[in-house]
Amino acid sequence: MNALAAFIHHLAAFLLVSTLVVEAALLNGALDRERMRQLQRTDLWYGLAAGVIVLVGLARVFWFEKGPSYYGHNVFFMAKMTLFGAVGLLSAYPTVVFLRWGKRLRQGECPEVAPDQLLRLRRVVRAELAGLVGVLFCAAMMAKGYGML
Repeated sequence: MNALAAFIHHLAAFLLVSTLVVEAALLNGALDRERMRQLQRTDLWYGLAAGVIVLVGLARVFWFEKGPSYYGHNVFFMAKMTLFGAVGLLSAYPTVVFLRWGKRLRQGECPEVAPDQLLRLRRVVRAELAGLVGVLFCAAMMAKGYGML
């Protein structure tokens, strides 16, 4: 069961990173109606992947791996959780923007996106990707036993 939980956790992590790369690519082009719908769908997959990571990650901490006493005393685990939380907070902005487009897109219209908002969206998605690089670094360090207090 440990291996299956690890597999699902890593699969969701790859999906999370992939969806952010797709969002970054979609935000680099002109935002027409179809591209906006693609962003909404991609962001939904991003949220699903994040949810799986959290749920399976908690199960791994409490039931499948070394236990909460190990992880609770690991600096890299704490840094990983902090970075993951920060990425999650950052992700709220694009998600809210994409959700706000919903009504107009369903009516067949293309919502207007101000240039400064598009720039903010691009920067936030890039910041999320940078944060995930930090998460991956902390995960590797933690997996190799570094960071114990």
